[in-house]
Amino acid sequence: MRFRRAQDQDTLELNLVPLIDVLLVVLIFLAATSTFVRYRQLDVSLPQAQAQVSQEAELLLAISQDGRYALNGLWLDASSGAPLRQALTGEKMDQNTSLLILADAQAPHFTVVQAMEAAREAGIHRIHFATQAP
Repeated sequence: MRFRRAQDQDTLELNLVPLIDVLLVVLIFLAATSTFVRYRQLDVSLPQAQAQVSQEAELLLAISQDGRYALNGLWLDASSGAPLRQALTGEKMDQNTSLLILADAQAPHFTVVQAMEAAREAGIHRIHFATQAP
């Protein structure tokens, strides 16, 4: 009498070594072909213009390199658009009031867009930008 079980010769063995080898090769190809993007600010060179000087602007808005505003030579405490809009609304205006924006070349573009939005909300429709001659 035999009490030992006979081993089944058809048992499946899972060999993980070839699977790991293939996955490592795929990982190497993935790392070698992927690109890594570094986020940075856009390098924008502002345009130069050759145009005749138009009529003198009634309101002068200067935007400094650090994003501060000066309206007709007076510094504004404007970190948002609301104080700038109030200062523009407080100026005497008519239909032909124009705004000349003197933005520094290194000024953040958000501050220029914010100034344009404040001018639109204040009812100023004629906005000009100062450029430098080449």
